[in-house]
Amino acid sequence: MDRKKVSRSTAKLTGFCLLAGLLVAGLLLPTTVTLGAFSNKLSDQVKSTLALMLDTEPPLMTTVTDKDGAPIAHLYDQYRVRTPPDKISQNMKDALLAIEDRRFHEHSGVDWIATMRALARNNSSGTVQQGASTLTQQYVKNYLVHVLARTDKNAQREAQEQSITRKLREARIAVGLETALTKDEILSRYLDLVPFGSTIFGVAAAAQAYFETTPDKLTITQSATLAGMVNSPTALDPEARPDKAIERRNLVIDAMVVDGKLTQADADRYKAEPLGLSEPVRPLQTGCVGAGPSYGFFCSFLVQYLEEAGFNLEELKIGGYRIETTLDPKITEQAKQAVEAQAPKNTPGVANTMAVVRPGKDRHEVVALVANRDYGLKKEEFQTQFDLPSGVENKFGTGSVYKVFTAAAALEKGIGIDTVIPSPNTYTSRVFKGGAPSCPATGEPNTYWYCLSNHNDRYPPQMPLRQALATSPNTAFVMLEERVGLDAVVDMASRLGMRRTMATNIAGTKPDPKAQKELRVSQAEYYKSYGNASFTLGPAPSSTLELANVAATIISGGKWCEPTPVRQVLDRDGKPVELKKPPCEQTVSEPLANALATGLSEDSKGQGTAAQSAQKAGWKRPMMGKTGTTEEYKSAAYLGATPDYAAAVQVFNDSTTPKGICIGAGPPRLCEEGNIYGGTIPAATWFDAMTKVHADLPEKPLPPVEDRFRHGDGQLKVPDVIGTDHTKASATLRDAGYEVTTVRVDSMKPAGSVIAQTPQGVAVKGTPVTISVSNGPPPAAAPRPVAPEPPAPSSSPPTT
Repeated sequence: MDRKKVSRSTAKLTGFCLLAGLLVAGLLLPTTVTLGAFSNKLSDQVKSTLALMLDTEPPLMTTVTDKDGAPIAHLYDQYRVRTPPDKISQNMKDALLAIEDRRFHEHSGVDWIATMRALARNNSSGTVQQGASTLTQQYVKNYLVHVLARTDKNAQREAQEQSITRKLREARIAVGLETALTKDEILSRYLDLVPFGSTIFGVAAAAQAYFETTPDKLTITQSATLAGMVNSPTALDPEARPDKAIERRNLVIDAMVVDGKLTQADADRYKAEPLGLSEPVRPLQTGCVGAGPSYGFFCSFLVQYLEEAGFNLEELKIGGYRIETTLDPKITEQAKQAVEAQAPKNTPGVANTMAVVRPGKDRHEVVALVANRDYGLKKEEFQTQFDLPSGVENKFGTGSVYKVFTAAAALEKGIGIDTVIPSPNTYTSRVFKGGAPSCPATGEPNTYWYCLSNHNDRYPPQMPLRQALATSPNTAFVMLEERVGLDAVVDMASRLGMRRTMATNIAGTKPDPKAQKELRVSQAEYYKSYGNASFTLGPAPSSTLELANVAATIISGGKWCEPTPVRQVLDRDGKPVELKKPPCEQTVSEPLANALATGLSEDSKGQGTAAQSAQKAGWKRPMMGKTGTTEEYKSAAYLGATPDYAAAVQVFNDSTTPKGICIGAGPPRLCEEGNIYGGTIPAATWFDAMTKVHADLPEKPLPPVEDRFRHGDGQLKVPDVIGTDHTKASATLRDAGYEVTTVRVDSMKPAGSVIAQTPQGVAVKGTPVTISVSNGPPPAAAPRPVAPEPPAPSSSPPTT
């Protein structure tokens, strides 16, 4: 015999005997008696690891559901679902024990008979890879690898190394587990833990992925297939290697015959069956991409919301939560169809987004977030992961929708919805600093007049506020903004709901202290500091969801609530989890909000800017609404609400080319000079979706309007001082609460008398009133010298 072979065999046998001895000694003898320092150290490791195993839950998949409890998305690091012992079929338990540990119910964590048998087998085969690990010992190793060392590659290698120390530690922990847990608990924990593929962990996930069933319904053949996989999930993958999987499955079935769980006749019949895998085999996709094209935007907003409420993404992936959301699948489908009907998903450069919120005085639930784009990773298929409906993604603004904030601020100052306001065809605003000039410079450094005109010259020179909201003259609202005060209007936008929007800079991103001056501050700070009167015309980036929530705030009697996608979060044990969230706020008085809703009720009828779209959709019920279009037609918007639902639509250029949007024959398109308006695609999308949403709902009226918000505060009438002495006129106006500016003009009226004032009628307290004061008649002009009469013309022809 070869001496070298004898020597190697002897060494291996010696090692196995030593291992067996150490196992016996470590398990059966007090450490302080025989094992010394080595065993003391090992004992400490065993205790700490055992404690962690008993107290640390394995990663579990988080499930996201719609409002009805149907799953819409899954978040996980390891695709695993907790399964109690009574929810695992006996077939699965029998198959696993038959192939992995048929003496499971007889040993106490370590099977000494099998261990000694394996030692002898390993010695004769010349390998150290085979052992006699019980199911409990396998559970220990898998727990160390897939739970405690889940993110530590070095610790994972250590947990799988072939060493006496590792075997001893594993065995002692197994004995400890057998003391702390019942056999059924260990078996179900094992089946919850072990991998059945590269991303599939636990029997529940495996049952769904491979057979589209639940673990309590696993058949003999399905159970045998899965039980066979735990030996080597990759090598025995039934989809990639069906022949190997069938061979291993049949081996498990034979083992079940040996265990007395099957007759040979039944076994032969089962072994003849095909694998019967799902087509295709696919674990539930993780993350919001797995939510699909319609629900992905909602899912993305949900994750952001939960992170801001105190969760982190890692916690969501391993926590095993059940997140019950506010998403309404029917409304989402209706909204998705509407946005794609107006702008197909493959429309280059044109995004159509919609958000629907259920209003209320204690919650504003987000029920739908959609876009004509699909949510996903395939850019070539017009998919995106930008939060188009919820983020501040419309970089070009909402246009005249922001006139709502000017109207609200004016109502708060005492103007009523029937108060007549001026609406001249053109207007030159007070100076503002910064930005591009729209009028010639005044001579003051970096200071410009803001000149504007209405969309056409068919507006009357003045009109009630509610008519102005419906027909949207630009001059009327810039003048009203001046009277109310720009700061008040900007603050109103935040109060009513544009909070994330107003916190971004004028590029729609987070303010950057290192950027150029205008990008260092938020939109709110920018418009206030620059005194930019264009704010009421909505030129800056905005969020579709926040616009919808503005409508929800108004229709909820002025009660702002943060838009929420969550109804409740349950932990892995089914207990509710409290979320950190801001309380709802009464941002404006309820009578003011009711008046504003009624003031916005004319847009869908008569001469309203959305009347044609409303009529085409057959809309007849009471509502509030407002259209908006930006100056260069790069975006347009519509905001609207009924007492049941609030929604907003924004259509905007989402390309890298800053062009306008043209509509007409065919789908919308980018063009050099656009022609889109808020009353076209945005309003058509809104009415298409919301007509279906309200189809089965009873019609509800808008709230009543108190008289003071209908006709305004009687104290807002500007005293008529024309014809009075300028000193007395100035005192009268100041006593009434108005600022006074005096302009001297030559006039045939007596010197010192007021010959004109602007404004007249109603104006907010503090509004500057300009009075024109007569200088008296101009001085008489000196007589001109009389020229001499020219000589009479000659009757004879001129000489040459």
